[in-house]
Amino acid sequence: MTESSMKKLASTLLDAITDKDPLVQEQVCSALCSLGEARPVETLRACEEYLRQHDKLAHPYRAAVLRAMERVLSSRASELDKDTASTIILLASSEMTKTKDLVWDWQQAASGVLVAVGRQFISKVMEELLRRLHPGTLPHCAVLHTLASLSVANAFGVVPFLPSVLSSLLPVLGVAKQDTVRVAFCSALQRFSEGALEYLANLDRAPDPTVRKDAFATDIFSAYDVLFHQWLQSREAKLRLAVVEALGPMSHLLPSERLEEQLPKLLPGILALYKKHAETFYLSKSLGQILEAAVSVGSRTLETQLDALLAALHSQICVPVESSSPLVMSNQKEVLRCFTVLACSSPDRLLAFLLPRLDTSNERTRVGTLQVVRHVINSAAAQMEDKKPFILSSMRLPLLDTNSKVKRAVVQVISAMAHHGYLEQPGGEAMIEYIVQQCALPPEQEPEKPGPGSKDPKADSVRAISVRTLYLVSTTVDRMSHVLWPYLLQFLTPVRFTGALTPLCRSLVHLAQKRQEAGADAFLIQYDAHASLPSPYAVTGRLLVVSSSPYLGDGRGAAALRLLSVLHPNIHPLLGQHWETTVPLLLGYLDEHTEETLPQEEWEEKLLMFLRDTLAIISDNAWICQLSLELCRQLPCYDEAPQEKNFLYKCIGTTLGAASSKEVVRKHLQELLETARYQEEAEREGLACCFGICAISHLEDTLAQLEDFVRSEVFRKSIGILNIFKDRSENEVEKVKSALILCYGHVAARAPRELVLAKVESDILRNICQHFSTKDPALKLCLVQSVCMVSRAICSSTQAGSFHFTRKAELVAQMMEFIRAEPPDSLRTPIRKKAMLTCTYLVSVEPALDEQARADVIHGCLHSIMALLPEPKEEDGGCQKSLYLETLHALEDLLTSLLQRNMTPQGLQIMIEHLSPWIKSPRGHERARALGLSALLLRYFLEHLRVSALVPFHNLGLLIGLFSPRCADLWPATRQEAVDCVYSLLYLQLGYEGFSRDYRDDVAERLLSLKDGLVHPDPAILFHTCHSVGQIIAKRLPPDQLISLLLTMFEALGDPEKNCSRAATVMINCLLQERGGVLQEKVPEIVSVLRSKLQEAQGEHVLPAAQHSVYLLATQHCAAVVSSLLGSPLPLDSHTCMLWRALAVEPRLAAQVLGLLLEKMSRDVPFKESRAFLLGRTPDRVATLLPLSATCALFEVMSTPAAGPAVLELYPQLFVVLLLRVSCTVGVQLPRNLQAQERRGASPALATRNLEPCSSAVDTLRSMLLRSGSEDVVQRMDLEGGWELLRTSAGHEEGATRLARAMAEHAGPRLPLVLKTLACTHSSAYENQRVTTTAFLAELLNSNVANDLMLLDSLLESLAARQKDTCASVRRLVLRGLANLASGCPDKEKMEFRTASIRLFGHLNKVCHGDCEDVFLDQVVGGLAPLLLHLQDPQATVASACRFALRMCGPNLACEELSAAFQKHLQEGRALHFGEFLNTTCKHLMHHFPDLLGRLLTTCLFYFKSSWENVRAAAPLFTGFLVLHSEPRQQPQVDLDQLIAALQILLKDPAPEVRTRAAEALGRLVKLA
Repeated sequence: MTESSMKKLASTLLDAITDKDPLVQEQVCSALCSLGEARPVETLRACEEYLRQHDKLAHPYRAAVLRAMERVLSSRASELDKDTASTIILLASSEMTKTKDLVWDWQQAASGVLVAVGRQFISKVMEELLRRLHPGTLPHCAVLHTLASLSVANAFGVVPFLPSVLSSLLPVLGVAKQDTVRVAFCSALQRFSEGALEYLANLDRAPDPTVRKDAFATDIFSAYDVLFHQWLQSREAKLRLAVVEALGPMSHLLPSERLEEQLPKLLPGILALYKKHAETFYLSKSLGQILEAAVSVGSRTLETQLDALLAALHSQICVPVESSSPLVMSNQKEVLRCFTVLACSSPDRLLAFLLPRLDTSNERTRVGTLQVVRHVINSAAAQMEDKKPFILSSMRLPLLDTNSKVKRAVVQVISAMAHHGYLEQPGGEAMIEYIVQQCALPPEQEPEKPGPGSKDPKADSVRAISVRTLYLVSTTVDRMSHVLWPYLLQFLTPVRFTGALTPLCRSLVHLAQKRQEAGADAFLIQYDAHASLPSPYAVTGRLLVVSSSPYLGDGRGAAALRLLSVLHPNIHPLLGQHWETTVPLLLGYLDEHTEETLPQEEWEEKLLMFLRDTLAIISDNAWICQLSLELCRQLPCYDEAPQEKNFLYKCIGTTLGAASSKEVVRKHLQELLETARYQEEAEREGLACCFGICAISHLEDTLAQLEDFVRSEVFRKSIGILNIFKDRSENEVEKVKSALILCYGHVAARAPRELVLAKVESDILRNICQHFSTKDPALKLCLVQSVCMVSRAICSSTQAGSFHFTRKAELVAQMMEFIRAEPPDSLRTPIRKKAMLTCTYLVSVEPALDEQARADVIHGCLHSIMALLPEPKEEDGGCQKSLYLETLHALEDLLTSLLQRNMTPQGLQIMIEHLSPWIKSPRGHERARALGLSALLLRYFLEHLRVSALVPFHNLGLLIGLFSPRCADLWPATRQEAVDCVYSLLYLQLGYEGFSRDYRDDVAERLLSLKDGLVHPDPAILFHTCHSVGQIIAKRLPPDQLISLLLTMFEALGDPEKNCSRAATVMINCLLQERGGVLQEKVPEIVSVLRSKLQEAQGEHVLPAAQHSVYLLATQHCAAVVSSLLGSPLPLDSHTCMLWRALAVEPRLAAQVLGLLLEKMSRDVPFKESRAFLLGRTPDRVATLLPLSATCALFEVMSTPAAGPAVLELYPQLFVVLLLRVSCTVGVQLPRNLQAQERRGASPALATRNLEPCSSAVDTLRSMLLRSGSEDVVQRMDLEGGWELLRTSAGHEEGATRLARAMAEHAGPRLPLVLKTLACTHSSAYENQRVTTTAFLAELLNSNVANDLMLLDSLLESLAARQKDTCASVRRLVLRGLANLASGCPDKEKMEFRTASIRLFGHLNKVCHGDCEDVFLDQVVGGLAPLLLHLQDPQATVASACRFALRMCGPNLACEELSAAFQKHLQEGRALHFGEFLNTTCKHLMHHFPDLLGRLLTTCLFYFKSSWENVRAAAPLFTGFLVLHSEPRQQPQVDLDQLIAALQILLKDPAPEVRTRAAEALGRLVKLA
């Protein structure tokens, strides 16, 4: 880019700086900055020249230019030469001082330029600023501001000039009267002082290291005198704060003696302002600086001011910090800094002031005081060293405070104390206990709202802070190790510290590990020297029990186990190797799970196994007995934690089981029975578990102890006492009985199987069965549960096969009685589940149940479960849902157990028959359960199938017919289960055919892939899937099962669940389509069943499906279907009519059916003559049924529009046969039975057509003409009354004549073939037929059609053959015909044309291949810019078309990235971020097609003049992005002057958006420099 181009670019933007729109103006400034980043000197010179030449430019625009200059200088000042820097300094100085009035934005901008230049050219800037300082005259405020800013920005450069600056400023301080000027002076003095202090603090880096504080002291004191004694008294708050801010840093530069003499006035003056100002940060900051200055000079005056200082500062720290303002938080920090200064100088006075205030009950005072105490402990540690006992003793009352804020503050103080050795002093243990107490707080007792800066309220809670503090003190403060170890161990066992177990364990683990590193002697605990510590037995029991609920309390299980592992030397010396192996496995198991996924029983079993192994390794009876004693002692500690108490009972049982002393075992068991809290369900269960586990090793002793307790005075006495309270006695006695019964059950379940069988009936069941008569639900549940455990124990015994269980039938009957007693519609207790599980175990025990008992069990259990209301959802109660699922699983186990006893097709059939009523239930949840059970039973049967010989699976068709329609059930689960049932049945069939169990059939396996389609609620997808299921069934069903399957399916048509009925129709038709070929002999039966089902079924879908069934059968057995339908009684009912119509849906079949019907009509005589009863009377003619039925059938078939092609194909045959049928039925009567029906009137289900033979034939002929397209013939006959004439004997001949006339006039082209067919009827045996045909032929000779169609010869030939007919009417009509040679009518045919649509630009890519690809690519490139720009077209349809065209043409550009961008951003319906999309597009265009830059920019120029605002705005945006992603080497493609000129015009566009985009593009043109 040439200098002239650069200048033109800058000038263009500068001319636009006056834009009225602030967004446009901002964009112009950004564009100027872009130029300055690339070419800083030229840009800055252009800006300087512009401001110099436009002296009248308003100050807001001047300020905008200056701000742009400052932004450029902030990053590019180092590139300036001295001349340019001087020019800019003079400009900025002139702009800053051009007006004496305060125009802040303008003067601030100019000042910013000077400060930015001053970082590199400080001497020149200072020279200019000093030139602006005139002796005796107030300086300009902006000059002061600039000097202040420079002092901060470049202290090393400014400080050497300070004496000169101060000498010019100080003489005029007294002249300053305006507050704004005074504030400026204060700010300047503050910055000067800060700069000087920075300079003095870094003399090693300063340009003049000889500078000393004395150089400024006199001048600063002179300024101080004016500020403090005159200006601080102002009423203007802003000025007072400015003075205070300045006094802080100034105090460090005052001479020491002057500061000392001023402190008695200065400090009170500052403190007094606390009452006048709400925003006190600047006061506190300045006060801290003054105090530091006073301390640094060893001021003695400070002591006299100390009380007032402490009181004022304390009141500040006690102000609640509720504001989110940073100044409020900063004020707190500054006040604490003041306390630090005072603590270092006067520690005794400070503590004497603070510590008594800890005894106050006021929350704010106590919290504030604690904050200060914590701060001085940390910041003045040396001064507080000998004050530790006093500070510790002063914490007594705060430790008792229950306020959460106070607690947080106390914890923070204790944390500070820990770091500085306080807790090693007497009284330190109380602090540690306090922290542990706070760690034990439950989270729900933290209701306090979080502070304004807190994101997580839990993170700020007292408990959370205490937990963090305990851990940090334990792990990071080395000096606390000997304080906390082993002291923290004593907090493990007390119940009140349960909530703190996790942090306690973590801290103790860390402490123990540090002790281990120090050596064994340091780690081993001397229990004699620490009497308050819990014993190893207590620690072991406590940590093991709390691990049973491992995720409570932030994961205390893992923490407790880690501590247990690390403590092993202090528990028993033999445990190290084993625990080092097993504890990590337990911890890994916890890591694999969460609180939601952990299987509690499995976890507890792992812990008990850990305990058993531990006891086995120790193998010391005395140690084990001591542990059992300690565990029993801990029982009361868990009264509020039932789950953990339950586990503790299990631990006791495990420990007693390991004990070798029978006396100890029996003694503890007796104590447990005597002291148990029987009213608690969890405790009863835990006690029973304890006895069961103990019985593993001590069966005889356990049973004996239970027997002794039942007989003991203690038991009788407790019952006797309870009987005194009549209202409660029964219930409470039942609780004791429940516990004992459970104990017996658990003993049976856990005791060695080889020992328990001998005790089952004599000792265990004897004590259980005597309570069966109870009505107490809890006792009943315990009975069922115990019997279940006993039954399971018998089944699992290796001797179960030889064991004859005499009480089996009695127990099964009792279980069924319990089941039947449960409410039928709700599931409230696990009694059903336990009772069914019991029956499951009992079924497999000898002796076997008889058939009736089996049936009663199945029926009773199904009725108890299937009728329940739908299972609860998760939100209704997880426990309820869990109970339901467990009960259902129990039923499944029972049914499979019963099936196992009869693994034959007959046994399977019996089970399914029991389920069948529920499978067909109108209630969805019952169907779902029944199908689920059926699927389970079928899977079980299949998995356990053993076929020794190839036998037929005779009930396959019935079962598939039962399940397959359920594939469309309204319940998705039922549909899935139905597929599973069919899948299992097909594999059962393969099994019975001899295939191995691991054989996988490709066809049957397809069923599994279809299950996804059954999830979809869309009926179309659902029934398409059902059709696919039907196809699979059809391919694998044996031929002998097909008819039974179909008949079962037909029954399903009447299913009340319409979806299933529809599915049945779909599958029936699928079977007929796939396998109909083998059903020829069954066609009559199928058609008959279909007709009967149509009478019964209510669903509107059944009839279309039945029509399709008949159609499918007819495609394979047309004659059989036609014969079967012709056997339908007359008059035809509406359903039969619809079946006939179904045969017309396909032209080829329709033609076949019509042909068969014509054959049937012609084969039999049309009527029979009955004998006359009266002499001389003509015999009656009675119509025969077959031709009559065929006529009616023809009418129905041809009434279907789809029959049109077939009717046209058979037009001549149909016309002739029907005409002959009309002629031979004139005067013919219906059979007597049909006459009676006609008189009674047709039922609603019957067709309303006239059954009279001739009328029926006429209607059929009329229908045939209509269907064949001869509507004009029919209309002509309607107008002339021809059809009525045809029906009567008198008018029949005339009717035939009129029909011929209508045919000649409107259906001439049909006549040649009609006449050919009629030719063979001249010898008909029926006179009426000959008369009719002759009348028809004769009338044709009266029309021109005879000549036009060259029919004359054939007509004359036909008539000549009839001249000698025996019938006079025939001969007469022949003569009429010969006389009728006359004119005919021409026939016209119409031609129709179709039109084609033109393809749009986007579609051309599909047809442009080969040689035309390059041409099309050029077109795409040419259209690219317009298409992109018109994405912003105001017409949505145009924009949408552009999206489509770009997506279609993208691949032709051979740029995958560009095509992908089009596909991603331009999808229909997707919101388009136009700027982002255009940026991406331009990046790819310039990368892959760099030569297109000039061409695309030229196109964009054209759109700068678009009449649409959005498109005009898009064009410069496109231009800017193209330039942004271009390279300098592409510059020759661009006519920069033309582009700048065009954008310059756009900068004057009426639309702000267009102007903004133009400015943005101009800023990017510098890229081509």
